[in-house]
This record gives sequence, structure tokens and C-alpha cells, in this order.
Amino acid sequence: MNAIRKRDLQGFFRSPLGYVYIGAFLAVMNLYFFATCVLSSSSDMSSVFSNMLIVFLFLMPILTMRLFSEDYKQGTDRLLLTAPISVWAIVGGKFLATLGVLLRALLGTVPWLLIILLFGTPAWPAILGCYIAVICAAAIFAAMGMFLSSLTESQLIAAVLSFALFLGLYVVDMLSYSMGSDGILGSILSWFSIFTRYDTFMSGQFSLGNLIYFLSLTGLFLYLTARVLERRRM
Repeated sequence: MNAIRKRDLQGFFRSPLGYVYIGAFLAVMNLYFFATCVLSSSSDMSSVFSNMLIVFLFLMPILTMRLFSEDYKQGTDRLLLTAPISVWAIVGGKFLATLGVLLRALLGTVPWLLIILLFGTPAWPAILGCYIAVICAAAIFAAMGMFLSSLTESQLIAAVLSFALFLGLYVVDMLSYSMGSDGILGSILSWFSIFTRYDTFMSGQFSLGNLIYFLSLTGLFLYLTARVLERRRM
């Protein structure tokens, strides 16, 4: 697994993809942090992290589209699938490599904490909740994007499918919000909504149920990806 992780992580930065992804992410988020927190002299970062998930929604397909599609197109998937390693090692290695890029992008937000510490009073529980929330949600998006990439050798199709899925999840959240939690349908949509659970973490309210939800959904798509690879290996 570690060899796969290193191979794919290096692959992100051998091409401009990793640098473009991190650069685009930090450009958008630093601008929003400046407009929301610096100009208004506010230490409340919840709205910044709320919009961070929207940015991930647009950028994640670009990051995950190549995970398996590129191997299929170049024929290197045959080397992976015939190697004496399990499909779980392949899936886990690629997933950890993707998270490695995401964590590097998040490291670029550390100066925000220093700015708030110098000029304001940080709400550390809420900030910690924001970082936990964004890592959990990003892990789900990464697992979903990787699964869709395992279905096709076209990176463009993988990216479009991922974006359509992420946008669909966002629409479900908007529907649950408009319906409220009083109706049955609204409650069901709210329960399944990644964004609703994300907002709970951002408020600094740790919920074991939400954490289990994030881990379970991530694990589900990793399992589905492993099943796709097992079929290709037969």
C-alpha cells in the first residue's frame, strides 16, 4: 500500500496537476478568508470553511479523475492487477495519496490561525471542528471520485460523473433545507445530507454519529472501488 501511495502522490506532482489544484484552492480560499475575516476583523471562520466544501465540490473531480482512468488508458492497470498485492492495497494507496494532496492544500491555511491569534481571539473548539469536518467530507468526496474513476478509462467522463454526483448531493442538501426537519421527506434528506452533518462539526459540536456516518460512507465507496478492481482482475 505504501508503495502505491508514494507512486501516486509523486505522480500528482510530476505533472502540474497537484500544483494547480493546491494553487487554485489556496487562491480562492485566501481571497475569501481576507474578505470574510480580515476586512471585517472577525475571528469566526465558520463561513470560510462552509464555502471551502463548495470549492472542494468543484475541484475534487479534477483531482480524482486520473486515479484509475489514467492507468486504464496507459495499460499500467495490468501491472497493478497482476502484482502480488491485494486490491485493497491498491485502493488504499491511491486513496491515501489523494488525501496527501488535500492535506497539503489544508496546510496552506495554517497562516490563517496565526493571523487570528495575533489580531483576535480564536475559538479553538470551533476551528478544530472545522478542520475535522473538512477532512471527513473531503475523504468522502475522494472515495466517491475514485470509485467513478475506476469505472471508465476516460478522465473527462470520470470528472463529469464526479461533478454530477457532488452537485446532486448539494441539491439534496438544498431540498432538505427548504423542506425543513418537520416533514418526513425533509428529515430523511437531512439525515443523508453530507453538508448538514458537515455544518454540525463546524459549529464545534462533536457527534460520534456524524463521525461514523462519514467513515461508513467513505468505506462504502472504497469497498465499491475494490469490487470493481476484483472484477477486472478476474
